[in-house]
Amino acid sequence: MHRKINTVLYVLFVSVLALSVGCSPAPSEKSAEPDGRFDEPFRPQYHFSPPSQWMNDPNGMVYHAGEYHLFYQHYPDSNVWGPMHWGHAVSKDLVHWEHLPIAIAPDSLGWIFSGSAVLDETNSSGLGTADNPPLVAIYTYHDPVGAEAGREDYQTQGIAYSTDGGRNWTKYAGNPVLENPGIRDFRDPKVAWIGERWIMSLAVKDRIRFYSSDNLLEWTYESDFQPEWAAYGGVWECPDLFPLTTPEGEEKWILFVSINPGGPNGGSATQYFVGDFDGSTFTSESDQVKWLDYGADNYAGVTWSNVPKSDGRRLFIGWMSNWTYANVVPTENWRSANTLPRELALVRQGETYRVRSSPVAELEKLRKSSSTKEGDSWAIDAELAELLLFPEAGDFSLELSNDAGERIILAKKGDQLTFDRSQSGVTGFSEAFTALHTAPLHGMEVTELRVFLDRSSVEIFVNQGALVLSEIVFPEQPYSRIRLTGFKSSHQVHELASIW
Repeated sequence: MHRKINTVLYVLFVSVLALSVGCSPAPSEKSAEPDGRFDEPFRPQYHFSPPSQWMNDPNGMVYHAGEYHLFYQHYPDSNVWGPMHWGHAVSKDLVHWEHLPIAIAPDSLGWIFSGSAVLDETNSSGLGTADNPPLVAIYTYHDPVGAEAGREDYQTQGIAYSTDGGRNWTKYAGNPVLENPGIRDFRDPKVAWIGERWIMSLAVKDRIRFYSSDNLLEWTYESDFQPEWAAYGGVWECPDLFPLTTPEGEEKWILFVSINPGGPNGGSATQYFVGDFDGSTFTSESDQVKWLDYGADNYAGVTWSNVPKSDGRRLFIGWMSNWTYANVVPTENWRSANTLPRELALVRQGETYRVRSSPVAELEKLRKSSSTKEGDSWAIDAELAELLLFPEAGDFSLELSNDAGERIILAKKGDQLTFDRSQSGVTGFSEAFTALHTAPLHGMEVTELRVFLDRSSVEIFVNQGALVLSEIVFPEQPYSRIRLTGFKSSHQVHELASIW
């Protein structure tokens, strides 16, 4: 995420910001615009994307007062990465989104990098009241002037708070709340109430550092997590620490760590660890590197905080792109979308536990019509579709194609899946984009594939999400035909509605 910064432009930018107070709102943007903004070529129709310009990491996700808040890294002045703001949207169902004004903008301390948001229910910070506890956002300040000058301490942690349901945000006057000890990569705070205090998981170069606090304002170092055997192909980013319960009823702690580069299929990806957290130290129970998604395009994802106990789900969303080519994909008015929202669970595979990612149930409300298809070759009658396919035992292949000769191919051979998008459509923007992607099955028998097709993405959930491949594609025509080898004869197809 490092970019060379023009210091003079940044100083001018901050000077203009200083003329305004706090995080001033702009008009809200709801659903489709009359200018056809959400109907451009390649614009996802049921995945979240920004109204315009650049987006990367989702962050600050919190549920409050009947709304799922989604913040995201956003540069409102260009369709390539630049001075980071927190964009903002809300949803009542994780499917349909209302675009809101930018929530948090850069100031004299720096740009607003990734972070998290919590409901400070007991008003431990004193930033709200007992009757109206605040939402508190914890984020990284990235000082581009210090970075360009070669300083090591140009990333610090700050907070902002809202007492009106997340519509307006005020930066804490005492920022930063966590100074930098002299480490270049010191970012992406994910905060949660664990036990009787706040715990911050922070990406610190090649490790995750844990801090604790009673009030969100003052932080104490607890421990580092840096096992020798983990994936270290690039800088560690965007941690998330949370519990999941095994099918047998035992609580395990999960630690997500995004890495760039060093993913299993090149570029950026998210590894995770299953183990124990004692309130101070995280311990992994195995020395096996595990990947959340074997597709190339699921990065920096984290989970929502404050989801009601009556719901009980651990809900996740990721950025559906890859730093290898994110700045050059063939879209103009906007760049990037998010994955489908997913529910996380633990499943046993052999002697270990793995995180299962399955599409949230709310997505079923997008189904406009459903049909059963028979045979190994048939037309796909909908541009937006959900396919449910059932392989036979043994090897198989699935090809989706269109009349322009564009195609994608998923195949199983032995204990491995491969995904080929080399002829998927527009690919010339990056040589890396056409590489063959592989995913080990670790002995798992594939009994079900659930495939979601949008205008510029395909997400493949194997065995209800025990293995996932999230891939962006840019076909110049919708994929309109499927050809199957090694599958049972009957298949389900759901035509999906656009959310715009």
